[in-house]
Amino acid sequence: MVDELPDGLVLRHPTPDDQRRVLAVMDVWWAGFAGDAGSLQRSLLLPRLFFQHFTDSSFLVERADGRLVAFLIGFVSQSQPEVAYIHFVGVDPSLHRRGVGAFLYRRFFRLVAARGCRRVRCVTSPGNTASLAFHTGLGFQVEPGDTTIDGVAVHRDYDGPALSRVAFTRALAPGAGPGRGVPVPAGW
Repeated sequence: MVDELPDGLVLRHPTPDDQRRVLAVMDVWWAGFAGDAGSLQRSLLLPRLFFQHFTDSSFLVERADGRLVAFLIGFVSQSQPEVAYIHFVGVDPSLHRRGVGAFLYRRFFRLVAARGCRRVRCVTSPGNTASLAFHTGLGFQVEPGDTTIDGVAVHRDYDGPALSRVAFTRALAPGAGPGRGVPVPAGW
């Protein structure tokens, strides 16, 4: 496993001004997944507050010229401090399968483990097979749901009426943190 970004890419924490930049790339990166309704859902999931109050646990990746190529918005739960949550992630399709998404997740795992987290949770939309494969490949387990769609456990109305989700969970190693690493599946 190489824990580096491809050459020419730079990691940093987001600022409030980055919200517009992230919203501007989402429809292109998701290639219109779920049509106009999907576009609206995605934009509503990233209000400015995430770029104001969760910047120290979130990341952006840019090219040297400043062009946005990836982001991860995540945080430590206020009500369950041993749990971290990855709220939204995006990677420019031209960088898929280049390790950028996995790099962001590993960086987040280390950061939240150092803050005492023992588990990371996240969700995806039913039918987003690429996201399902990505998360299970990173060691996430699909949580039991109240129904199944295409053989995958789904939580109906998880985010509101008609907003069903696949929920994931992943344990972090006890004592994982800076210099101690976070175990990852073989083959990284």
